[in-house]
Amino acid sequence: MTRTWSRTSRVIAGTATALAVLTACGGGGDDTASKPNGPVTITFWGWAKGSKDVVDAFNASHTDVQVKFEEIPSGTAGGYAKISNAVKAGNAPDLVSIEYSSLPEFVSSGALQDIGDQFTEADRAKLLPQSVELTTLGGKSWAVPFDAAPQAFFYRKDLFAKYQVKVPATWDEFRKAAEQVKKADAKARIATFFPDDPTTFEAMAWQAGAQWFKAEDDTWKVDTTDPATTKVTAYWQGLLDADLVHKDASFSPEWVGSLKNGTTVGYLGASWGAGVLKGNVPELSGKWAVAPVPTWDGKPASGMLGGTSFAVTKDSKQKAAAVAFAEWMSTTEEGVKARIASGTSSAFPAAAALRPAAKKAFDAGYYGGQDIYALFEAAGASINPDWSWGPTTGTTNTAIKDEFGKIAQGGPSIADAVKAGHDATVAELTKRGLKVEG
Repeated sequence: MTRTWSRTSRVIAGTATALAVLTACGGGGDDTASKPNGPVTITFWGWAKGSKDVVDAFNASHTDVQVKFEEIPSGTAGGYAKISNAVKAGNAPDLVSIEYSSLPEFVSSGALQDIGDQFTEADRAKLLPQSVELTTLGGKSWAVPFDAAPQAFFYRKDLFAKYQVKVPATWDEFRKAAEQVKKADAKARIATFFPDDPTTFEAMAWQAGAQWFKAEDDTWKVDTTDPATTKVTAYWQGLLDADLVHKDASFSPEWVGSLKNGTTVGYLGASWGAGVLKGNVPELSGKWAVAPVPTWDGKPASGMLGGTSFAVTKDSKQKAAAVAFAEWMSTTEEGVKARIASGTSSAFPAAAALRPAAKKAFDAGYYGGQDIYALFEAAGASINPDWSWGPTTGTTNTAIKDEFGKIAQGGPSIADAVKAGHDATVAELTKRGLKVEG
């Protein structure tokens, strides 16, 4: 077996019923390996920071392939619905951005092409194995991984020093630090619980060792009540009940405002969050630093929060050109520099060889010159490899998000939201005629 024949792939491919969810095998397009016979024009839809800069740089340096770029809303903010509708209508772009968590759903709906004939084992060998696993389903390659998104903790080093708060290495220390911050400033909190963003919570469960989705034999096993998830759920419920974290929508005016006025002094995000802070609160340059995300036992561990891949839609007639452009974005120094040099992206490339270029392109002056890419490197290596996404992420996350918004003292809890996500997932898998356990 090759290295990219991952644990996830073996499990899914080895089951007739579970494999039924991967109905896109043999999607549209020519399966014969070839390079584009230019000049050709392809269309690309995406939303990540720096995408237009990358397209402009590619078009300026290539004559055989040209790219028309359309910026769409982020996936969960309407981008995925736009892509799905375009696929159904038969007018989808050639190439689309899809986060790892949503890739199985697009594969299962038959929206994408297998690109294994163009994106070879040699290409995949250059990339972080955890990212490759998340784009390999049923033994087939469905997307070009762009980045990994290991967790990280961003904090106001000036206010931590002022309040004499030690940067937490464990979740026990994080709660103690949260108590110290609140005691020092009654309006300040160490971090924010995002009720609109289940993926941040899922990354916490991933880090703790949870495995919500497994395909075994002929059955999808769904388990959101395992010890790891239960531990994370209770922990965050405790922080909310004790009013030790804010509860604001992610990237909302309220959240950004609290960063600006110093009433939020930390942000539990991912590698790409370095660019988010730099873009949203540029006036705080030099006041932020980055630390590894706290862990349960103090040993390095991370989940993945987001992470982007590039997939070719089923009706594209330009698969070779689309993959060539996706590879240029993901595996060349020029592509990574073009994205990061804009100053809005702190992407951590899945291609190990490109991380020095990413580090050089990102101006770390905002973080006082801290070597944040060395931190991301260690965090990326610690990503738990045992997590896999199911084919109903949209359904799962919508149900959790709806319930997260209702969480209140004495009212619905995080545990209620996780159960709602579980029940919705089981119902959707059952509706699709699949055997489900959980």
